[in-house]
Amino acid sequence: MILHGPFNQLHQLYNNWQQEFGRLKWGYETLALFAQSCLGGIAAMLILANDTSPAVKLGELFLVTIFAMGFNAAVLVDLKAKPAFAILVGSVLVSLSMILVNTF
Repeated sequence: MILHGPFNQLHQLYNNWQQEFGRLKWGYETLALFAQSCLGGIAAMLILANDTSPAVKLGELFLVTIFAMGFNAAVLVDLKAKPAFAILVGSVLVSLSMILVNTF
């Protein structure tokens, strides 16, 4: 598949970060574990503080928790760098999206 324009640049950036993550896996996993846990905690706090229905709160909280715990599990089972990085990116994107949704 040939990507053009900003998608190609985004793909190259992702690949560069993934290679760097794999190069120093243990250090980056440790830092990422702390960072994504804090980000997930912030997202959870904003979800619970937001004035929405309990069903919506539980759904959003479920997503943030599952993705954050997914990366924690990936670190604990010593998953290879490529899938661990993909799970980390997913966790960060879910947490950031929930922060944005519940802030505005």
